[in-house]
Amino acid sequence: MILVFKHLFYKNYVGLSLWPFIILKDDTLKNDIVLINHERIHLRQQQELLIVFFYIFYISEWLVRTMCYLDSYKAYQNISFEREAYANEKNLEYIAARRPLAFIKYLWRTE
Repeated sequence: MILVFKHLFYKNYVGLSLWPFIILKDDTLKNDIVLINHERIHLRQQQELLIVFFYIFYISEWLVRTMCYLDSYKAYQNISFEREAYANEKNLEYIAARRPLAFIKYLWRTE
């Protein structure tokens, strides 16, 4: 289910997945198939980690990477869940072919 809530977003962020919703900054973003696919990848990640473990892992990884990079945005960019979603957001068939726990291969690679 896709919801629009303009006041939830900070700076350049335009989409967010909070199981079972995709929340967008603007109604026109509903037509952005790449963004929607990116957020659907996150929904699949959340589902396979039973939702709560996804959030625990996501926040923990962000905190560790923030300490490593001393830059919260660079930390966000290097979270394994985000790396998987960005790497595959243009592949609209990715979710159907995705293997369980596919984010793990992005855990150790950083930019």
